[in-house]
Amino acid sequence: MTTRKKLLAQAAGIVEAPAARVWDALAAELLPDGRRSGRFTVEDVPGHTSTVEVTGHTIAFQGGWWYRGEWSVEPHPQGALVVHRVFNVAQRLRWGVPLANRLFIGFAESTRAGFLDGLAKIGRRAGGAVRPA
Repeated sequence: MTTRKKLLAQAAGIVEAPAARVWDALAAELLPDGRRSGRFTVEDVPGHTSTVEVTGHTIAFQGGWWYRGEWSVEPHPQGALVVHRVFNVAQRLRWGVPLANRLFIGFAESTRAGFLDGLAKIGRRAGGAVRPA
């Protein structure tokens, strides 16, 4: 995909369960078709596709002209740390991304809110309590 990326938003949380179990729960939540490795394309919504990369304990979705979202899991003293990052990966008109997205007003907050909803689902699947990090 791309190596040039600018961080736009980040959210993190703890799931009180072993990292391997949290990874499985994250993959089941984000990749319901069962694929757990490599690079492939998925249809997010009708008419829109994203490229998915699964490497180590990171799942990345890249689609449209600017969006890349990365989810990762790593061990933490209380279980597992789950981190979600959103990047601007536009190759052209990079400066136009904030304008096209109404200057991202409220973007970080809505990203965190969506992350916390997803974290709750991951916690239920993994059988562990969750909390923001």
